[in-house]
Amino acid sequence: MARFIGEFECKIDSKGRIILPAKLRSQIPDKDAKAMVINRGFEKCLVLYTSADWNLETEKLTILNDFNRMARKFIRQFNNGANIVNIDSSSRINIPNNLIEYASLKDDIIISCYNHKIEIWDKKHYEEELKFDDEEFAKMAEELMGGQDPTILGFTTNGKDD
Repeated sequence: MARFIGEFECKIDSKGRIILPAKLRSQIPDKDAKAMVINRGFEKCLVLYTSADWNLETEKLTILNDFNRMARKFIRQFNNGANIVNIDSSSRINIPNNLIEYASLKDDIIISCYNHKIEIWDKKHYEEELKFDDEEFAKMAEELMGGQDPTILGFTTNGKDD
């Protein structure tokens, strides 16, 4: 599984192409240097995956009950828009029009990377999504991470690193 890091300001041209920044390209495994999978993400962004990471994401869907209507709808919605995008010799990908429309991508975009996901956002939408104060962020951290078992996070129960 690839692990990506970084936030990059980019442009999308009139043909729907973006240039992947060199610092991001250097993180893409060699076997995925020519093509990746792009799909709709949550909160109106797009997500770019290596083929191995896309396979891991779709593997998670196999636990859903195919006889359950909600599960079928979720699987269809999750896969809706998924495409293989080639990375050309100029380090560009060409985003399909339906995905550009979904994410409302205009001139200025942000590529935000974390774990195995590369998110592609319209810059204004991204900035809106990140609008919250330090106190709200601290509360989120407490609610989401505060109850974690310290051994899961790599710490022993006495508070020291393993």
